[in-house]
Amino acid sequence: MSSSTRRALDINRFVHERTPAWRKLEELLLSIERDGFGSLGLSGARQFGKLYRAASSDLIRARGETADANVVDYLNDLVARAYAIVHAGKSRRERAVLGFYRRGFPRLVREEARMIGLSAAIFLLGGFVGAGTLILDPDAESVMIPPDHQERLPEERVAEDEAQTEGAGAGEASFFSGFLFTNNFRVSILVFALGITFGIGTVLVLFYNGVPLGALAVQYHLQGKGLFFWAWILPHGVPELTAIVIAGASGLVIGRALWAPGRLSRVLALREAGRRAVLLCLGVAPLLVIAALVEGTLSQMHEPRVPYAAKLAVAGLLTVALTLYLGFAGRKKEPA
Repeated sequence: MSSSTRRALDINRFVHERTPAWRKLEELLLSIERDGFGSLGLSGARQFGKLYRAASSDLIRARGETADANVVDYLNDLVARAYAIVHAGKSRRERAVLGFYRRGFPRLVREEARMIGLSAAIFLLGGFVGAGTLILDPDAESVMIPPDHQERLPEERVAEDEAQTEGAGAGEASFFSGFLFTNNFRVSILVFALGITFGIGTVLVLFYNGVPLGALAVQYHLQGKGLFFWAWILPHGVPELTAIVIAGASGLVIGRALWAPGRLSRVLALREAGRRAVLLCLGVAPLLVIAALVEGTLSQMHEPRVPYAAKLAVAGLLTVALTLYLGFAGRKKEPA
């Protein structure tokens, strides 16, 4: 038997064996084009993905083995249709995510302004308690100040940091930023998740996180280093604390549904509140990324390398940008 005859038989066998899979993929494509991708269900979507990948491989093989032009054209059309559906779905998801951050998230923040205000008030109360305690009893530093800030007095830290002439390298700064994002995101998830305790856990964590900040502020001011403190804290603190306060509000939203479900059953109220709370919590992710990047770079640079006025100006710009975004983004109604 000649090699050309064997190749023809191999191609015929290949087409015969693979045709059922191609037909099945074509049926799924017709179903998607008629009723949408959701009509397939989870198992159907998995089957579609498997058949799409197999058809792509078959197309490569058919082209390489110089199969009948009609077979190549058929497979090419089949794979192109599947490719368009797959990437159209990705595009829709990307547009939905972008639309959420452009419009949906700031709208939700405004709708839950009361809970966000309450979250901020609880955090500030913790800060005032920490500050007031240290003013009334300076010996309370061992309790109010975090352990990693007790190793050096503020004036010692300022002198050491201002003496540094080089910042962290790009790799070190990137690692530090990643660590900070992970830590802050963990706190945000915690205050959200503790909403299930009728919001009590959320209140305690918010309050607890405010106490050391207020104590540190007083400690630096009492030693005449207040400018250093605010230039160090505010550039990353503006987006970071905004994110934590909003995440705290997400936990309070869940607590509100449990305490006062209204006319709904507690289960239904919790389900609706949980959806809003999840969106609030997820919405702060970009703020935490910005905070981590700033804290890993600019916040670690001090005079004479970077003037404190410049750092405070950055904090001011971030405050204005966040106010405009959360206060006005998504107000304009767009055509359906």
